[in-house]
Amino acid sequence: MQYELFTQYKYKFFSLGSGSSGNCYYLGTNEYGILIDAGIGIRAIQKALREYGVSFSKIMAILITHDHADHIKTVGCLGDKFNIPVYTTETVHQGIHRNRAVRASLINSRRIIEKDIPFSIKDFEITAFEVPHDSIDNVGYRIRFEGQTFVLVTDVGRITDKIRKYASEANHLVIEANYDEYMLQTGKYPYYLKQRIVNGMGHLSNRLSAEFIVSIYNKNLQNIWLCHLSQDNNHPEIAFKTVEKALFTNGIKVGINVRLETLSRYKVSGLREF
Repeated sequence: MQYELFTQYKYKFFSLGSGSSGNCYYLGTNEYGILIDAGIGIRAIQKALREYGVSFSKIMAILITHDHADHIKTVGCLGDKFNIPVYTTETVHQGIHRNRAVRASLINSRRIIEKDIPFSIKDFEITAFEVPHDSIDNVGYRIRFEGQTFVLVTDVGRITDKIRKYASEANHLVIEANYDEYMLQTGKYPYYLKQRIVNGMGHLSNRLSAEFIVSIYNKNLQNIWLCHLSQDNNHPEIAFKTVEKALFTNGIKVGINVRLETLSRYKVSGLREF
């Protein structure tokens, strides 16, 4: 029954894992798909794809946001061993090459892209854009397909005009809500790590994410996914309620005007079909 539901729509999205334990997302059709980030094991990727009837052989490309291990751990093997092209900026590719968590080098599968310059993979028109974070380089992605716009923004130090520009176009938005401010302030992290998270090059809090979503909301926005939730400084219900309350205060009702979901660190998310 699950597979039958999967075939009723053309485009599908689900998360295979979201958080510092490993990040990976799928967007595609029954004929082909792409992964965004590859920070979980290959067997876990294959198993998650099978849950929704997606053939691993149909993965046409991997888009990488940045060079931290939780986003690139298996990209080397996926790239050259399985002949899947890996797209990201030259600077991120340099970071991947130097990262000891990546056990296989990218050679034949390496593809260089530039920020704000669209490129195509099948029906997808893809544009990378600058996102501030304390990695060697970091990008978000806008993906357009048949009148729909999907935008993913993770590991966000602060909201910029560039992020606002791209995210405001989204029909389907994946946005970081990493930590609850009170939990972080009163939690066990050392002072230097707390400062790294909040200094404008770290991560986005639930409150800041909620305020941003409210500021860009328009009637074309259909789906919101909150990603990269901290295990120690957040909880899915807190993140959800923070964003839901901000939307409701501004006359936007979750479940009526827009769909809202938090993405799990370890579990495959529900399937959303466009």
